[in-house]
Amino acid sequence: MLDSNRKGLLRGLVWMQEAGLVILAVATVIAIGQEVAVIWQQRSVRVADLLLLFIYLEVFAMVAAYLQSGHMPVRMPLYIAMVAMARYLVLDVKALENWRVLAVSGGILLLAFAVLLIRYGHVRFPYAEPGAVAGEDGRGGRP
Repeated sequence: MLDSNRKGLLRGLVWMQEAGLVILAVATVIAIGQEVAVIWQQRSVRVADLLLLFIYLEVFAMVAAYLQSGHMPVRMPLYIAMVAMARYLVLDVKALENWRVLAVSGGILLLAFAVLLIRYGHVRFPYAEPGAVAGEDGRGGRP
């Protein structure tokens, strides 16, 4: 009885997660359309516009990666955050005080360091393949 309740709950959670991803993808398509309309009306493309479109594409890539693998890629939100912070700098660099420019730049650098650290961890301590025999430590890694 308990197992069937857990399976039903898990199926419901997976369904809600996939519905959320569909909503996210549709909202991203709408946002891209709105941004293209703004670019069309202005009859010019700025770097900030390109960075915003790049953020939208990264969101799509993150949704696609999740649907393909079933795992949320940890680095992709960090990439999105770095591009968003760079866009903020591009948009407001003239209005920002020096210390704010340094703070945002430092934040981007910190996120880049986090990406490197995560990437190093994935290379140095890879995940076990599904169905692989657990190592001596019982965690599924290399013995």
